[in-house]
Amino acid sequence: MAEKQAHLNGAYYGPSVPPAPANYRSHRRSSGCGCGCCLLKLLLKIIITLVIIIGLAVLIFWLIFRPNEVKFHVTDVSLNEFNLDDNQTLHYDLAVNITVRNPNRRIGVHYDRIEARAYYEDQRFHTQTLPSFYQGHKNTSFLNPVFKGEHLVVLGADETAEFNEERASNIYSIDVKLYLRIRFKVGSVRTGRFRPKVSCDLKVPLSAANATFSTTKCDWDF
Repeated sequence: MAEKQAHLNGAYYGPSVPPAPANYRSHRRSSGCGCGCCLLKLLLKIIITLVIIIGLAVLIFWLIFRPNEVKFHVTDVSLNEFNLDDNQTLHYDLAVNITVRNPNRRIGVHYDRIEARAYYEDQRFHTQTLPSFYQGHKNTSFLNPVFKGEHLVVLGADETAEFNEERASNIYSIDVKLYLRIRFKVGSVRTGRFRPKVSCDLKVPLSAANATFSTTKCDWDF
């Protein structure tokens, strides 16, 4: 009887084989990135919306107010002394007339601080603080810094040779720079403070030479 059961069609009638376990890791990967992706997409939409709103606000502001650059010009100078002695001490007496034109119809400018600095060969030899003021619409104002005194400057061989050439011609390359702290006023609204710089690169004749000074436009540097 045992021999007959051993050759019963070659089939196996033991306990059933359990199925292979499911791959839970692959299942999690195929379910998407979840909340992280949703937050990222929401943040991206918020950023794009803010950029569009700010861009439209800037465009509307420009269309309404049409802001123009305030213009600085040096219209006249008076150089009574500009001499370098053997000890590298510069003796100077310089007065500068600067016009400030605000061409805007709806924008005023608060000049909270104006610091005028004079340079020769990139070396500052005098600083003067000018009075603060408010400049209204379509207005021209005047600044009159005066630089007088003496100051030690250190010139190399090339700079000394250039100074001697300018002394022979009685025309000196002097830079006047305005360091500003300003606010803009639009209607009753005032902006935050800005700290721009205005640079005036001048060719200044010695007053005794009776040479003519040419009006010079100054450049903004934000």
